[in-house]
Amino acid sequence: MSDVVPFKPRLDGLVPESLAVRSVKIHLDSLEVMADIGFHEFEIGAPQRLLISVEVWLEDCYRPTNDEAGNAWNYDHLRIEVERIARSRRFNLQETLLAEIYSWIAARDGVKGLRVASCKPDVYPNARGVGVEIASFAGVAP
Repeated sequence: MSDVVPFKPRLDGLVPESLAVRSVKIHLDSLEVMADIGFHEFEIGAPQRLLISVEVWLEDCYRPTNDEAGNAWNYDHLRIEVERIARSRRFNLQETLLAEIYSWIAARDGVKGLRVASCKPDVYPNARGVGVEIASFAGVAP
């Protein structure tokens, strides 16, 4: 066992203002859920695979002062709630499911921007999927 303390360079104050963090986003990409969704007769009562993606831009652009879990969004909670909403009832439309997921996330503290998307990957054999996206902004990012 060595008593040598590893060198940790101190970078505070060395990052130029032009490179200051101006946006913080967390994302959940292509979470696979099973949902009773669709308005066609053959879809009713036959759960389908959906891929749900969520991007959440946060109000605070600070760097955590330490590496503790309390300084981060709880990804597990986000995943669990998306899964819960997807199986909570029957949906005719992807738009309706997304609206429920969107509303739940938008009501959380610290959310500055939000995008939620869904994709049915098994609808057409010659397409990666069909889906819907809703966002709190127009364009690529808030």
